[in-house]
Amino acid sequence: MPTPHATRHPIQDIPTCPIFPLAGAILLPGAQLPLNIFEPRYLQMVDDALADARIIGMIQPSAIGPETEPISLFNVGCAGRITTFSETSDGRYQIVLSGLHRFSIRDEIYSELPYRTIQADWLAFSVDSQTDNSGEAVERDAFLDAVGEYLHSAGLHADEDTVSNASIASLTASLTMGAPFSPSEKQALLEAKTIADRASCLMALMKMSGDDDPEHPIQ
Repeated sequence: MPTPHATRHPIQDIPTCPIFPLAGAILLPGAQLPLNIFEPRYLQMVDDALADARIIGMIQPSAIGPETEPISLFNVGCAGRITTFSETSDGRYQIVLSGLHRFSIRDEIYSELPYRTIQADWLAFSVDSQTDNSGEAVERDAFLDAVGEYLHSAGLHADEDTVSNASIASLTASLTMGAPFSPSEKQALLEAKTIADRASCLMALMKMSGDDDPEHPIQ
């Protein structure tokens, strides 16, 4: 169900942000990410977020260290607002984060909270506060051809009409968040400044993936 109404502030006015480190999970501005929350520390994080501005930052671990030490993080993530929330009979939370704005980590705040919190620098991605129409400049036919070849070589299936009718912005978001790229590749896509930059990065990654496909060798 939709979350209860909460006072909304411009994202730039929110200096601190709880973070949810999760490898391979990318959120982009304007996109939605469903999450299944079950660890006690992250259940508390959701409770605290719902009581405040409903903001959670998604970020990827850059390396996995000893369990007794905090994992290293990439420096860039994306904040989203909890827009859907439900609780299951076994106590899990099922939420949807709606992407708002990317951030870089200015500093980490150490506290007694069981989850991690950071000081967010929003200015590094000020483009997220503006309308990004750069996808309109992408060569659509070439991009759709690259998507079709990638889906075929990766053994993935998508409705052709849905793909052909989708905007470049929608396609780049869906592929960035849903395609089986490595965490470092997904990070590069997240950090691409504009939609056009992300589309260019995607085309390079899709081409490399196709070139590595043993069933479709380079001639």
